[in-house]
Amino acid sequence: MIDKSVFLLDMDGTIYLGNKLIDGAKEFLGKIKNSGKKYIFLTNNASKDKVEYVKKLEKLGIDASEDEVFSSADATISYFEKIGKKRLFLVGNTSLKNQLEEAGFEIITERNKEIDAVLVSFDTELTYEKLWIACDYLQDGYDYFATHPDFVCPLDAGRIMPDAGSIIELLNACVNRRPIVIGKPESKMIESLTEKYKVDKNDLIMVGDRLYTDIAMGHRAGIKSILVLSGETSLEDYKKSDVEADYIFESVKDIIPEI
Repeated sequence: MIDKSVFLLDMDGTIYLGNKLIDGAKEFLGKIKNSGKKYIFLTNNASKDKVEYVKKLEKLGIDASEDEVFSSADATISYFEKIGKKRLFLVGNTSLKNQLEEAGFEIITERNKEIDAVLVSFDTELTYEKLWIACDYLQDGYDYFATHPDFVCPLDAGRIMPDAGSIIELLNACVNRRPIVIGKPESKMIESLTEKYKVDKNDLIMVGDRLYTDIAMGHRAGIKSILVLSGETSLEDYKKSDVEADYIFESVKDIIPEI
């Protein structure tokens, strides 16, 4: 049996794929709550705000509140507030820009301005001009951060779309610089979460489909992890990797008897 009381749940590839709920996900969430435990949806995807995630979950038949969603955008805002980064050049979409501005950050959109840092994220509104300006700032030596390092965003029917990690690789090919990552797999994500929700790290368990973000974060943050094979990672991928999960299940449906 899994004796943890707070389940940190990845969404893409774990609870749903694209616009399709993974079989058993609703029953899995119900079992957690009926057992007196809680879950927090933990996502690296910073391209949507909490309202959008709640609406998506509700469309899939899952009741959720904004307080049950914690994203790499939330962790980034918390981290930047601590280190005093306020003026940012953003490679990210309008939703993330709005979240940052609502939190008091200034988003710079032009070249040759004084900024505190370049921030890269999942950008579904990416333009060549935005990439070029980011390269200019990175060549000038400004601090460089990323909300998360995921290479792709999984969709239903086995399809994928480019994510923040792919943009990071492009920029690295241009300027030979890599960012400080704030979201999964970094422990900064867990530090921000435990502060916000006032939970003990020892009560947490991470459930996700990606070795290099979800499971790797478990190792770095010192928390237990569950790998589900319903998203990006196959059993063959896992066997070839040096990242180890504490538990492996085909999907969240198979975790239900262990709660």
